[in-house]
Amino acid sequence: MLNVNFVPDDYVKSNESRRTNFMYLVLFALVMAGLGGSFVTIKIRQRAVTTKEEFLSAKAAQAQEAIEQFEALQTRRKIILKTALTTAELLEPVPRSVLLASLTNNLPAGVSLLQLNVIQKAPKRTNRVVAPNKYKKAQSKKAVAQAKESPEKLLETYMDIEGVAPSDLQVAAYIKQLIGSALLDNVALVESKEKKIEDTAFRQFKLKAMLRKEVHLSSEDIEEIRTISKTSAWTF
Repeated sequence: MLNVNFVPDDYVKSNESRRTNFMYLVLFALVMAGLGGSFVTIKIRQRAVTTKEEFLSAKAAQAQEAIEQFEALQTRRKIILKTALTTAELLEPVPRSVLLASLTNNLPAGVSLLQLNVIQKAPKRTNRVVAPNKYKKAQSKKAVAQAKESPEKLLETYMDIEGVAPSDLQVAAYIKQLIGSALLDNVALVESKEKKIEDTAFRQFKLKAMLRKEVHLSSEDIEEIRTISKTSAWTF
């Protein structure tokens, strides 16, 4: 049987051409979609990398600031020590340098001094009248004789100590060390409060103490205190 095709050749070619063009358009759309997806993915990754870089830069800046604050504390501490050392031998019978070295030697690990004020005051006189006995009379005569020789020896020496510590445990340990010191008396905690440095909590404390009366240090004692201070005074 003979098959007769009544469709014109131009119409057939036109359909094939349209079909081919449609396939090209589909392929082009797929390629463009792939390129667009890749571009979006690259942009997202770039943004994530940029955000991470900014975060790391901020952390590095915070760490640098914390280091600078730590170095500032150390510099301030060295200035305090240097100032005290330049005024050494002014306080008798215990020089200021020896007193400061003793305070430094008793520092527990992690504790640092920020400020030290040394004040000399005349002893308070009581108005209460008591009949003196022979011993008190002798002590009174001795005190008068010492005052004539060296009036500054009758002055009472008070200290205001300020520093920072990781916790109250170190503050308590430092107070215990000072109470056991042969140089100090009436050691007491005035204040202990929290202080934050770059999200790190410290305890800023204030102590008061008094130099023991009738303290006499031998040259060997002074040399030992200074030797220990040379090896530990600059350790935080």
